[in-house]
Amino acid sequence: MSLGVIMLVHTAFDRAEQMVRHWADAGCPVVVHVDSNVPATIYDQFVGSLVDLPDVRFCTRHRCEWGTWGLVAASQEAATLLLEEFPELRHVFLASGACLPLRPVAELRSYLDARPDTDFIESATTADVPWTVGGLDRERFTLRFPFAWKKHRRLFDVFVRLQQLVGYKRRIPDGVVPHMGSQWWCLTRQTLDAILRDPNRSTYDAYFRKVWIPDESYYQTLTRLHARKVESRSLTLAKFDYQGKPHIFFDDHAELLQRSRSFVARKIWRDASLLFSTFPQSQDPLRLADEPNSGTVDRVFAQAVDRRTLGRQGLFMQSRFPSIDRQTSIAAAPFAVLQGLDDVFPDFQSWLTQQTGAVVHGHLYAKDRAHFADESEVFRGGISDNARLRDYNGKMFLTNLIWSGRDRHHCFQFGPADTQEIRWTLAKDTQASIWVVSGAWAIPLFCSGRSASDVRAEAARLQRIEDKFLKVLRSPDARARIKIMTLAQFIEAPMAVLQTIIDEIAGHRGNAIKEVPKMRDLTGLPDFLQDLKNQGMHPFLTGDIAFGNTQVTKSVPRRKPYVISQK
Repeated sequence: MSLGVIMLVHTAFDRAEQMVRHWADAGCPVVVHVDSNVPATIYDQFVGSLVDLPDVRFCTRHRCEWGTWGLVAASQEAATLLLEEFPELRHVFLASGACLPLRPVAELRSYLDARPDTDFIESATTADVPWTVGGLDRERFTLRFPFAWKKHRRLFDVFVRLQQLVGYKRRIPDGVVPHMGSQWWCLTRQTLDAILRDPNRSTYDAYFRKVWIPDESYYQTLTRLHARKVESRSLTLAKFDYQGKPHIFFDDHAELLQRSRSFVARKIWRDASLLFSTFPQSQDPLRLADEPNSGTVDRVFAQAVDRRTLGRQGLFMQSRFPSIDRQTSIAAAPFAVLQGLDDVFPDFQSWLTQQTGAVVHGHLYAKDRAHFADESEVFRGGISDNARLRDYNGKMFLTNLIWSGRDRHHCFQFGPADTQEIRWTLAKDTQASIWVVSGAWAIPLFCSGRSASDVRAEAARLQRIEDKFLKVLRSPDARARIKIMTLAQFIEAPMAVLQTIIDEIAGHRGNAIKEVPKMRDLTGLPDFLQDLKNQGMHPFLTGDIAFGNTQVTKSVPRRKPYVISQK
């Protein structure tokens, strides 16, 4: 009889009775604590159902509310009774009515017998781990928490805020270094007895009574004062989600729990009949020395958290929709945004389609309508070209467009004359490649034949809009692949830029440019820009365009690489 069990119970008494009998049948004495909130009739019935077990005891009841001292008081009461009644114990295991042994108790006892002086308790300082959820880590040890967070949340928050405003800080008892960890521990008799009989226990209890969630810090801290050897891990498999709530294991987790090789798991759904009939597994001598390995479970649950919080790219669900901005991408597949290139090359859309085989749209966010690649009124997936419908939620318009055609690479034109509400979405999307030729809006104005004085106001408006877009793209929050060049820089060497765009869009299917897109005749553009300056409008986004760099540059065919084989 080297292992004793403390069991905390507050609900699902049929399953709790089953677990008590399992521990007792394996030769483990059990002390049960039942929450004082449980009605006396249910408590008496539960006690009566276990009266035939000689090594089962029931301790004095405490009110156990989440995050309060009652949980620690309950374990103290049960531990004191267990150590007094059963002096031959070497280890004490803390469990709950929702815990389920996965391996035979004999294997757990053998594992502990091989480590008689080792305490198994997750214990780490708040400075070393980012486990805390809710914004309080070190402060949970320096402030007072007289109100229960779940029942009196408003009072809890107000009282915490008041202490922060006045700069109040509690004094941590001498020699105590606060540690945190899972509340499910397995301690040696010597360590647990030393904690309960510590001459400073009244000081420690008074301090931890007003600590937030003391069951995750009381034993974790005091074990460091008395233990001879601590392994900072729990022998109980317990997983928590990104909000700090415990994961519940269901029947479909059976294979996962089996692979974990853990001794005990919580929290088990009370109606998971398959789990309760499958576990604990039968004893296997070849498995006797197996170490618990929760790595597989950790990976699966990490993936589940990512799917729960981030979802699949391009898809959204109701529960995640309010937190949509925490995603790094909204599109289901890579896409390209091209600004200014269709101003330089009038037939750019059809030329890029021919070069890459991608779906090259026109201005999807034009003021009049969405210009799809095929100029249809309804695109694949039933997406309308109606500007009013599109602008109702421009982000979801793009999401649906990419999702509906995610088997192809999509490109679309964008510019300062388009609706701009989408710009932050584009800049933050890691799926986006954005190519901007700034100041290209000056070319349509120049080609319109109107004088600089007539287009001055329009040029100033377009430049202001584009400048805001460029500031968004240069923001530290922008995650897209972004390339910005002035009109002057682009027309000096357009072929290199076009080849890079083709290589990125087409990937391994990209070829060297054979057919050059026809550039607009820019003769006279430098004079036009000078006239704008003379009118008081400075087109700084175009760059310094001189007469020489408005000439069309002939392409130089790119040589294909070749390999000389050695025989």
